[in-house]
Amino acid sequence: MTTSTKIRPMENQVETTPTMEQSTGGVATKSPNAIELAVIVPTYKEVENIIPLHNLLCETLAGLSWEMIVVDDDSPDGTAAHVRELSTRYPNMRAIQRVGRRGLSTAVIEGMLATSAPYMAVIDADMQHDERLLPQMLDNLKSGEFDIVVGSRHVDGGGLGQWSKDRVKMSELATKVSRLVFKSNLKDPMSGFFMITRDAFDGALRNLSGEGYKILLDIFASSPEPLRFKELPYEFKTRQFGESKVDSLVLWEYGALIADKLIGKFIPVRLFMFAAVGGTGVVIHYTVFALSFFLAGLSFMTSQIIATLVAMTTNYFFNNILTYRDKRKTGLRFFTGLASFYLICSLGIFGNVGVASMIYDQNITWWISTFAGLMIGTLWNYSASSIFIWDKK
Repeated sequence: MTTSTKIRPMENQVETTPTMEQSTGGVATKSPNAIELAVIVPTYKEVENIIPLHNLLCETLAGLSWEMIVVDDDSPDGTAAHVRELSTRYPNMRAIQRVGRRGLSTAVIEGMLATSAPYMAVIDADMQHDERLLPQMLDNLKSGEFDIVVGSRHVDGGGLGQWSKDRVKMSELATKVSRLVFKSNLKDPMSGFFMITRDAFDGALRNLSGEGYKILLDIFASSPEPLRFKELPYEFKTRQFGESKVDSLVLWEYGALIADKLIGKFIPVRLFMFAAVGGTGVVIHYTVFALSFFLAGLSFMTSQIIATLVAMTTNYFFNNILTYRDKRKTGLRFFTGLASFYLICSLGIFGNVGVASMIYDQNITWWISTFAGLMIGTLWNYSASSIFIWDKK
């Protein structure tokens, strides 16, 4: 048996690592230094919190073989670069930098796929979760009795800290709505703090939506078998550095997750959202046309052109911040995307009118012909926009 040696920078100790020759009967043996626990930390503009969080994890996970995987959505404050620099001193820390896409759920999924650890925890970078629960979570999973252990604010001993009344009510409503997509007596399905076994995650993986920011709910609703779970109480703490990422649009993302679980097998939820935005575009079109033609006295053609441009512009704006929020365009790319949207929708109009006219010429009633044309136009606009503007193949 041969071994190689290396220096661990953080502890300045020599450790022995098995080489490729260390095997028995052609079957590789498990390394004594294999990572047992991966702590997944999704981030966006959390550069100030990385070192404090790592220090807390080092303290609470002392004696365990673990790693901290920071999955950063290309933060403008340089969070990913900061983690890469720190990883030269702390080998149990590494970064995954995602460019051109955002979203907490997909960040967690990518982080879990990037580790070989049999146990994986999810914790926020803002230190509002209680990292001291992690060893207890791990012990519960290693007992074999549970698939997932959840840090809960809604069991005895837990609490929401300094949340406002409005935020508390919003959380209560979201918890009630979650019962539409999975049946369980889990008290805190909205928690973002939990630990799961590799087998349980792999079982749910291919059914995950990745929509929104409530990955725990997604996992429970996507698991082919009911998950054996345990909830541990903790008090939600106050953020020390940075700004909260919770805004009014998280409700839209949450709704997208629920819709995907309810109808995703029959119709893509983004197509549903795209069509819903298109419905508002119809209202805007007729409103602008009426103001231009009847109130301003412009010609029919001029009014129609103005109404069409305004409707397409508002449709692009709402799709950019709602339907494709994780791929939304900003800066100059917002305007190049808008120009592309004009072109795509213009082609969609030709398809709409052409199909509707062809069906009507077959002596089929006008409303069926119109509906068919509308469906063709919508499907073209959705498909082409997804691929060529928001890169959602």
